[in-house]
Amino acid sequence: MSGWRGRPRTLSLAAALLVSGVLLAAPSTGQAQAPPPLTAAQAWPHALRGTIPAALPDGTAYEPILFLDAQTSVGTARSRDGKNLRLLLRRADGTLRQLRSAPTALDPSFPVAAAAGSVLVWAAGTRRGHELWSADLSTGAAPRRLTADVGDARFYQSQYDLVIADGQVHWAAAGTGDVTEMRSVSLAGGPVAVREQPGVWANSAWPWIVNGVTAASGATQLLNLRTGQTRPAPSSARAVTACSPVWCQVVSLTKTGDSRIEVTHPDGSARRTAAEGTAATVIADPVVLDRFEVLSQQTGTSDLTGDIQLLAYDVRTRSLIEVSPDAFAVSYRAGVLWWSTGSPDSFVRHALDLRTV
Repeated sequence: MSGWRGRPRTLSLAAALLVSGVLLAAPSTGQAQAPPPLTAAQAWPHALRGTIPAALPDGTAYEPILFLDAQTSVGTARSRDGKNLRLLLRRADGTLRQLRSAPTALDPSFPVAAAAGSVLVWAAGTRRGHELWSADLSTGAAPRRLTADVGDARFYQSQYDLVIADGQVHWAAAGTGDVTEMRSVSLAGGPVAVREQPGVWANSAWPWIVNGVTAASGATQLLNLRTGQTRPAPSSARAVTACSPVWCQVVSLTKTGDSRIEVTHPDGSARRTAAEGTAATVIADPVVLDRFEVLSQQTGTSDLTGDIQLLAYDVRTRSLIEVSPDAFAVSYRAGVLWWSTGSPDSFVRHALDLRTV
């Protein structure tokens, strides 16, 4: 069985050009400067936030893969002797629960996890094979393996890489030829159901899937696996599109060579510009919670530090909010946005539960 395929989603055309030096890093002189956006603390004073150290109390580096809330996370850390990779539940009070452990000699990985209520599901892999596991976080019961029949699983750093719905866990795997296997298994374990879908597809908000995940121009269609209903995605020349069933993100270039990020419903209605200039996408999923388009802007020191200004465009209020002026390592899953500040050698992680805004 081949290893996990965790290709990142196709970079936006704007981001690709930025890397090659085509985009301009500063607005044209003589233009009126827009007022600075409100900070997240000003705009959302009651939103729940958390800050966690980069290391565990034993000194080992901790890498979150999922936040259950702004202060509770699931992530990985090596053992102190370096011989094992651990999957841990890190609670708000700092206590830890080890969910799994695998010898580092087997090149282990825990690439993705998802939660629904008290049920946690994750993917685990080593050179010997790949599996899906689950645990009930409300009890101390031992985790159990759901299946080792995962196929050639494909993960795209999306919150929908694993979807828990209708008592099943759903994921996508590469089939033979130009075919995607939409796979599922019961939360109780058992045989894996496989539905073959021509083309390259990824899960979206259940029961929808979306194509174009590896295409240069992005998505062109959404498909409801339950009803068979399809929806076209808006497309245009020199643009990259990513869609959920409710909103699409369209990234293109302006006539002056700057980046433009727009959001629109899949039918093309309610189209509006979220940001322009050096704007870029920083997470895989468009308009999360059907409300927030998470993006970045270059700053005057970005070339030196690698930091970006982390922003969220609120489609309800049509306003741009500054989440952090100097962020890096940005991630999002299931309502919680997290990022780091500091330097690669000394940093702190921050989390913002967008569900509480």
